[in-house]
Amino acid sequence: MKIIILGAGQVGSSLAANLASEANDIVIVDKNQETLLDLQDRLDLVTLCGHASYPDILEQAGAQDADMVIAVTNSDETNMVACQIAYTQFHIPTKIARIRSVEYTSNPKLFSQECLPIDVLISPEQIVTDHIERLIEYPGALQVLDFAGGRARLVAMRAYYGGPLVGHDLSTLHKHIPDVDARVAAIYRNGRAILPTGHTVIEADDEVFFIANPKDIRRVMSEFSPLDKPFKRLMIAGGGNIGMRLAQALETRYKTKLIEQDPERSRYIADHLQKTIVLLGNAADQDLLIEENIDNIDMFCALTNDDEANVLAGMLAKRMGARKVLSIINRPAYVDLVESGIIDIAVSPQQATIGSLLTHVRRGDVAMVHSLRRGAAEAMEAIAHGDSKSSKLVGRRIEKIRLPPGTTIGAIVRGEEVIMAHHDTVIEQDDHVILFLVDKRRAPEVERLFQVGVMFM
Repeated sequence: MKIIILGAGQVGSSLAANLASEANDIVIVDKNQETLLDLQDRLDLVTLCGHASYPDILEQAGAQDADMVIAVTNSDETNMVACQIAYTQFHIPTKIARIRSVEYTSNPKLFSQECLPIDVLISPEQIVTDHIERLIEYPGALQVLDFAGGRARLVAMRAYYGGPLVGHDLSTLHKHIPDVDARVAAIYRNGRAILPTGHTVIEADDEVFFIANPKDIRRVMSEFSPLDKPFKRLMIAGGGNIGMRLAQALETRYKTKLIEQDPERSRYIADHLQKTIVLLGNAADQDLLIEENIDNIDMFCALTNDDEANVLAGMLAKRMGARKVLSIINRPAYVDLVESGIIDIAVSPQQATIGSLLTHVRRGDVAMVHSLRRGAAEAMEAIAHGDSKSSKLVGRRIEKIRLPPGTTIGAIVRGEEVIMAHHDTVIEQDDHVILFLVDKRRAPEVERLFQVGVMFM
């Protein structure tokens, strides 16, 4: 597939790295020559220095025969104009754009073939907000990812001493909670992936990925670790797009405070929020945190645009008594380093965003993709089509399917029913199959499993 990526920022660069490793023909456009040279040294792709929305730059990038354009520059307006030109002048079939401003995204009629011909809108701020909101809903989770419109969820968490299943075989999970059906998709121990069987023994500090119905998630979590109490009091550091959106989403359910150091921005936020207490100040101000009873805060979320500020504010809040601390970290190299220390959860906006982008790049009928383990692993939801003659999946028991190494089928969503995958489960036409890939480089092999043969009519 020939793909033009407009913008070599953190999202564009991470996306290019993901796609270049999958035998795609990638051209990336940016105004920063130094950034492009660095990408060219590391990845197998073509770079072009220039303004992303200029027709002659798009032509030089090969827009005449491109399959897709992904506009992820820092400018909403540049992204929109680039997609407009990609449609009217070059007839590129698929146009994806990152749009940050709520003033644009709140008007769905704006993005149509008659107005602005953008096929897929990506809002990183909304994606990250939704991601953090799910983590707050399930205290103790490291990741909570939706599949099949939220009917099934993949949860990542750390196993700790005191969890009933720690030190025991996975097969005992069903004995402990016989009325709950859940499936452990993967386990990471000391950074290495383990594909679980019924005889796998859970050890303390294992990172466990399991799939369950949303209503059963807390019960399954309680098997791997003593269950955290639900959160009640939240403090948000940073009143940018993510901080304000998160406060709006949570203020009716939690006691929420937001710290913003810019006076004009803080007044704007106070005018647009209903129940959130907006504080003018610096989140790293020890006196302010004491005054606002940081030791009673259940979750402190550091959501500014500055990685270092987020880390320092998070560390200070934790040291002063905040129960859990979450920090946004934009630099991928920092994420593992930060999570191994005082910070409980480090959220990478570009990794959260890339899953949404990959969903539209994958071949076959792929409904959802989530990037995991800093991009090394992947969870995928794909739809099975065809029949037993034309499909490698339909009509077959899972134990008879030749899955790529390191790949497991975790669950199947059939209509409104969520079916946990067992060795004798038979896949039917139109099933939504949820898979876990320890090695995301196997994604093309998984996609081929879902492609229908010529016999299917």
